[in-house]
Amino acid sequence: MKMMLLNQEIAAELEKAERARLAGNEGRARVCARRAAGMMAQDFLARHTLRLRNPGAYAALQALVEFPGLAPDLREAAIHLTSRVDEAFTLPANVDLIADARKLIGGLN
Repeated sequence: MKMMLLNQEIAAELEKAERARLAGNEGRARVCARRAAGMMAQDFLARHTLRLRNPGAYAALQALVEFPGLAPDLREAAIHLTSRVDEAFTLPANVDLIADARKLIGGLN
């Protein structure tokens, strides 16, 4: 039951991310994508009994970057999801946080 509720919350965040992108609000899309991926990261780390000092979604994504044995493509997605935007509030052109969030969620689920 808990996993079903988590999956619904994640799906809702991803939907918000897609709607924000369609509306031209890439900043909001990034926030929602990170939140969705962070929820799954928190669950994944809890299943692996890793406790964080800061239990937030962003901290969970940061912990995944260093998680031993994490598949390279999932680590790369976690790195993208924890990357900061530049002064123009953009990420490198090849980075799509919604796609990275979906990849990470699918790989950790």
